[in-house]
Amino acid sequence: MDQLMFWTPLLTVIVSALTGIVIFVAGERHALLRIILNLAAAIAKLLLVVMIGLLVRNGFTPEFRVSLVPGLDLVLRADALSMLFASLSAVLWLVTTVYAIAYLERSPNRARFFGFFSLCVAATMGISMAGNLLTFFIFYELLTLTTWPLVVHNGTATAIRAGGTYLRYTLSGGALFLVGLVWLYGISGPQAFVAGGTLADHAVDARLSLQIIFVLLTIGMGVKAALFPLHGWLPKAMVAPAPVSALLHAVAVVKAGAFGLIRLVEDVYGADLVADLGLDLPLLLIAAFTILYGSVQALRQVDLKKRLAFSTVSQVSYIILGIAIGGPVATVGGIVHLVHQGLMKIILFFCAGIFANLLGVKRIDQLDGIGRRMPWTSTSFTVGALGMIGLPPVAGFVSKWYLGAGAVEAGRTWVVAILVTSSVLNAAYFLPVLKRIWLHPPPDQWPHEARVSRLETGSLVGSAIVAAVLSLGVGLLAGHPLSPLNWVDSIVAGYFP
Repeated sequence: MDQLMFWTPLLTVIVSALTGIVIFVAGERHALLRIILNLAAAIAKLLLVVMIGLLVRNGFTPEFRVSLVPGLDLVLRADALSMLFASLSAVLWLVTTVYAIAYLERSPNRARFFGFFSLCVAATMGISMAGNLLTFFIFYELLTLTTWPLVVHNGTATAIRAGGTYLRYTLSGGALFLVGLVWLYGISGPQAFVAGGTLADHAVDARLSLQIIFVLLTIGMGVKAALFPLHGWLPKAMVAPAPVSALLHAVAVVKAGAFGLIRLVEDVYGADLVADLGLDLPLLLIAAFTILYGSVQALRQVDLKKRLAFSTVSQVSYIILGIAIGGPVATVGGIVHLVHQGLMKIILFFCAGIFANLLGVKRIDQLDGIGRRMPWTSTSFTVGALGMIGLPPVAGFVSKWYLGAGAVEAGRTWVVAILVTSSVLNAAYFLPVLKRIWLHPPPDQWPHEARVSRLETGSLVGSAIVAAVLSLGVGLLAGHPLSPLNWVDSIVAGYFP
């Protein structure tokens, strides 16, 4: 049992890393081996996460620890919050793998793509399992390096420029993160993630230092979370293939930043200390502004993926909004949106990729009547869009309800106006799209109609349908004991006993 508790957190990382290495070694010609490896590794990871989740649910804390240098340990530890993010990553990686295999069926350089795809997931799992701030930082930077080849995968001049922008933003943020990390370690030593934080004893003697460090770490994580004005890389990265866009928005990069900010507020500083240092209101204001800014910018986009990208800028900040409001109800709303937004956004990017890959449709004005041509894909897109607006019974309604109720509970009623305005803006940039999809007549000819096998089409559309069913399910069954909402409620109980 002790050996099981020691090795399982590391295995969640190793499964994906080894898969990526084997795919690189096998090369481009072994397509069947690559498909088998991808699917087998995704299923194995999901089973591992389920097993670890059961251990955590039964009161165990699996932990892998190795000393890098005296006093600095690499720690992979499974707690309830890490398993929430790991479960989201494992489930959506499996779905995205099925989608990506079909999407890239006729594309070159698939071995390179799936090799880095697997390494990216390994880094994401390392982030989810990180037991201290140093371990988080190591995998956080590995995520930057493994996602860059995916952003530039197409090899066009536009893709290369987008990749350069991505690196400039993320590496600059990483440098500030490192400065804050070293400074914090100098004040308080290694920072394990502990519910409620561990820095309260230093608040008197190092108040200004803790404030500056919080800002540095927030910028470092806020780059990937696409907080304004650190979001500029995200819309440009939409030149990447649709599976990469889905990965960036729903599973890996932006979620890694948001997850890091949850850890920073709740498990390093603690919500009480953040409020005592006067840092909660600035974080809340930045999140609120980003929510509105992203929605306004989404309204201006005619390219479907760019509209979805600015929607992500807005939607991910709901997570930050919840933890910045403070109080148990708003914190539940923010953290559960980590899962809900991932499920809903992956539907939208899957569908955008299907529209582009099978019919050549990339702009919103080309969507007229596509619901008649692709009813299942269009229905899935509709589920995701209505969830983003916040209409029941889709998961997005649950998040927004808790955020609004939590704002009232915490005495920050003005946040309700932000949520209402954001929902109106969400409707303004999604409903006209749905109107075109379902109510406009289709064109005589689509921009580029591809001839694909029934299996390929089924894999693409099936992935979108599965994500739509999951998004509806976690909304309809929000009160179930095994729902993400109930899971998050038990996590937050540890922050607000």
